[in-house]
Amino acid sequence: MEVPIGFLAKLWSFLSFLPFFFLLLMLGLLKGSLIAPLVVGIIVFGNSAVIIGLWPAHFLWTYCCVAKTKRLGLVVKVMALISLPLPLLLWPILAIVGSLLGGLGYGFFAPLVATFEAVGETSTDKFFHCFIDGCWSTINGSCTVVRDFTDFCFHSYFSYMDELREHVPPNEKPVDIKLSKLPSCLLVIVLGVPLDVLLITIVALWKSPYMLLKGWKRLLEDLIGREGPFLETVCVPFAGLAIILWPIAVVVAVISAIISSLILGFYAGVIVHQEDSLWLGLAYIVSVVSLFEEYVNDLLYLREGSCLPRPNYRRNMNPPDGDRNDRKNESEGSYNSKLLLERSKTLKCTIQQYKPMQVWDWLFKSCEEDSRMLLREGLIDFKDIGECIVKGNCKKLSVKLPAWSIFQCLLVSAKSNSSGLVISDEIELTKNNWPRDKVFEWFIGPLLIMKEQIKGLQLDENEEGCLKKLVMDYKNEKPEEWDDTGFLSKDNVRRAQLQAIIRRLQGIVASLSRIPTFRRRFTGLVKMLYMEAVQSGVLANQVAKSSNSERGHGNEGPSDCGHGKDSRSLGENSEHEAPGSGNIV
Repeated sequence: MEVPIGFLAKLWSFLSFLPFFFLLLMLGLLKGSLIAPLVVGIIVFGNSAVIIGLWPAHFLWTYCCVAKTKRLGLVVKVMALISLPLPLLLWPILAIVGSLLGGLGYGFFAPLVATFEAVGETSTDKFFHCFIDGCWSTINGSCTVVRDFTDFCFHSYFSYMDELREHVPPNEKPVDIKLSKLPSCLLVIVLGVPLDVLLITIVALWKSPYMLLKGWKRLLEDLIGREGPFLETVCVPFAGLAIILWPIAVVVAVISAIISSLILGFYAGVIVHQEDSLWLGLAYIVSVVSLFEEYVNDLLYLREGSCLPRPNYRRNMNPPDGDRNDRKNESEGSYNSKLLLERSKTLKCTIQQYKPMQVWDWLFKSCEEDSRMLLREGLIDFKDIGECIVKGNCKKLSVKLPAWSIFQCLLVSAKSNSSGLVISDEIELTKNNWPRDKVFEWFIGPLLIMKEQIKGLQLDENEEGCLKKLVMDYKNEKPEEWDDTGFLSKDNVRRAQLQAIIRRLQGIVASLSRIPTFRRRFTGLVKMLYMEAVQSGVLANQVAKSSNSERGHGNEGPSDCGHGKDSRSLGENSEHEAPGSGNIV
């Protein structure tokens, strides 16, 4: 699709686009109005059944875990036990209302957007797909929403509560507050919440017309000139859809600002407790409004900074003069780059920007490939597969397998001297192309640190082969655990460093496993692995080997994984075992 050049060509492109856009819009609205009631019914009925059915268990188990935890001090624990009934009683109401609104938005807008996507350049038989796309996929997606919500309520919630009940390490102090500071904290919260909500709401409402007009101006320029993001996608109908839906985005932004102001107001009490100063808590109430305005100005490419006062609310908040100048220069450079970006009519980048979902897909693809190899080598036990499929207990396998896949990625990245992470033969994830997502950066930051630590340890091939078994079969809590494994290095410091990396990696994977989509996709991966293992005979070999071991010499001790032994020999030998018969179900 060629981009028009000249005023007349652009005007003709705009006028000829209007009837085409309105026809697609009417069709999308019709599909959305037909699909939305069914989607709302599925999501509301399914989620409501889960919420009401599990609410007694959630109520009792939350109280039990908070009462038994050692991570909270006495004062915080008593306050939590007193205040818990309110959120626990509001939870069913808010969740059902949220399901209703979410189902309505998803059921209506998903078919609408799919109608416009059906006319893209890559689509074939566009007329047929305009009517079909977004119907069954939206209904199927609503069932997936209920499935993921069920996983969160039934598995992720109890995983969080189990972590709360875990023993506190000796060097970790429980979270507590001093009673002498409590009156000051409550006073600042009482003052800060209404004041910050009022001022931030005024700032958000004051800036909302700028957001509306600047957004419309940019979208109309891109629509008429066929530039900006619409040049990259070469899908003009999305321009008109974005123009119509832009006021909704502005309203959502204002509502989000009002909701966030509540949290910011409550955080003033935290400042008072941390700094042990009522005055600094009051300074935070004023300063946070200035910070909010500066953030909005940066977002809308308005003037730099804020006209509101910004007193210091930390005792050691003032940086040295050199650091202050560096930050000022960095801020000015960032602001100038934003102005250049605003003046630029084209947002098309020469570097491909990956999305979080693409990295998420890579993780499961890597787990799928590694699971086949680990099953052949006997490092994945058929009992773990059976517990995951039959009993739904995937806790061990869902942490060990992704941890090994990510650890393998760190090894390859460290060897290649990559500045980022080598996630496949063709893809290298660096600061230039990884997703611009704060949650993603929270996970990627520790991985980059661990990669540098692995690079400094300079592992050889024998140690890497041994670590495969150590990651999958051991807890890796103490250096003494590796004494009987045949690990080549006897340096306790080196062992402790490797074990710390593995433990931290398993902690990151445990956090990832609580994401609702993780359990659904990992369960599907395990079922696929089980079917392939049955067809190839690997699972039968493990069952026969386990039965012979139990009839013979009992359970075997930990095997030697070092001394230059190639770990792949386990898989090669297993292929020559006499096939047995067995079924884990």
